[in-house]
Amino acid sequence: MQVRQVEWDDPASVELRNAQRAEIAIRYGTPDSEPGPEPGAHDITAFFVAFSPEGVALACGGVRALSETEAEIKRMYARPEARGTGAATSIVRRLEEYGRDSGWRRLVLETGTEQPDAVRFYSREGYERIPNFGYYEGLDQSLCFGKEL
Repeated sequence: MQVRQVEWDDPASVELRNAQRAEIAIRYGTPDSEPGPEPGAHDITAFFVAFSPEGVALACGGVRALSETEAEIKRMYARPEARGTGAATSIVRRLEEYGRDSGWRRLVLETGTEQPDAVRFYSREGYERIPNFGYYEGLDQSLCFGKEL
């Protein structure tokens, strides 16, 4: 598996993010469940895609700087057929490495009540529940996590 940093508008990045948004729409019954500003090239600090040896895009994720010491994981996604293969783990580890290299001390993220698989994944990777932050405060379907780097 190869993880590469890509531009926000890279075709593999766009394809995976579109698949992620489609899955979220099915799980939550709405085409857009993003409570805050839509992430994009203007505010995503870095975005990564994991590719199979054959060049198939399997998983993705990015980070958005929140401060000099903290960033938020955004648009983390693995294709259903890639779950359990290590693709998502390779992305989150690369995000953590990027975070340490950038001087951040903590990564935070938001997932939701309709994503128990994501909750299990992040918990397994050492992320712990934190109070909902920012745009997620007061939202019953939001579950926030953080990890010290």
